[in-house]
Amino acid sequence: MAPTSSRTSGAGRLALAAQRHIRRQGVIVTRFFSLLILLAVSLPAHAAFNIFATVPEWGALAQEVGGDKVSVYTATHGLQDPHRIEAKPSLIARARTAQLVVATGADLEIGWLPLVVRESGNAAIQFGRPGYFEAARFVSMLEIPPVLDRTLGDVHAAGNPHIQTDPRNLLKVGEALARRMVELDPANATAYVANYQAFAERLRTALVRWEKQAAPLRGVPVLVQHKAFPYLQNWLGLKETGTLEPKPGLEPTSSWLAGIVAQQTAQPARMVLRAAYQHAAPSLWIAERTGIPVVVLPFTIGGTPEATNLFSLYDDTINRLLRAL
Repeated sequence: MAPTSSRTSGAGRLALAAQRHIRRQGVIVTRFFSLLILLAVSLPAHAAFNIFATVPEWGALAQEVGGDKVSVYTATHGLQDPHRIEAKPSLIARARTAQLVVATGADLEIGWLPLVVRESGNAAIQFGRPGYFEAARFVSMLEIPPVLDRTLGDVHAAGNPHIQTDPRNLLKVGEALARRMVELDPANATAYVANYQAFAERLRTALVRWEKQAAPLRGVPVLVQHKAFPYLQNWLGLKETGTLEPKPGLEPTSSWLAGIVAQQTAQPARMVLRAAYQHAAPSLWIAERTGIPVVVLPFTIGGTPEATNLFSLYDDTINRLLRAL
């Protein structure tokens, strides 16, 4: 009987060892799946859609449409001249990972954006591809030159590119941008459409308020330092009576400015408009000799401390104009 007892005891030990092994394996498997769950919780379900915006207004609009589904990088800030940006390696690096470039177009960024896009080596955002979006293609352009002649200054063949100074253009651009984002990132199509519709509703409500508030500005004669505000003037009914630059992009001489002063007897302006990014000297020269107030407008988000988003941009613009009356 002893050999039988020994065999039974040995079998028991094997069974016990097997149970311990199974328990250890169970712990390992449990820990493995727990780790997977933690990783799933910590990682986003869908990687953010990367957008490279050239100027603050389009960065903000892309964020309105994209919400938490996008990561937006804006290449410039509100106190930079968007015509004259350096194509730095940091911009090229950002463009390299972008899935969509949102630009003004109409040659506004022609001095730097083509180089950034080309040097990025990113096939998805090259000109003509779905990943390259120009806002100016979706609005009615003003000041389209009848002829192209460099002696006329920095004129833009497609028209004046400063379309963001009329908020009504944001409705058209925003709708087109939402369609493009749906095309490129269909997994988030529902969010993009809903976000645009909510933004458009808020903007339409604000437009009613702004236009009522700005009614006293209709017909008011103004001087402008640079051809930066034709869309704003068209929207609010301001009347441009002169430009401090003799030609777009050409700095005025004192003799040219003296001629502007002389005109004030026959065509008196109520204010001089200047974008925040422009240097102050020409408009101050006029103000000192005529008493006409200079109104520094934000032009884009970040141009003034008050212009922190697309809605406060126009709030601040109208408030500054009204204070000068």
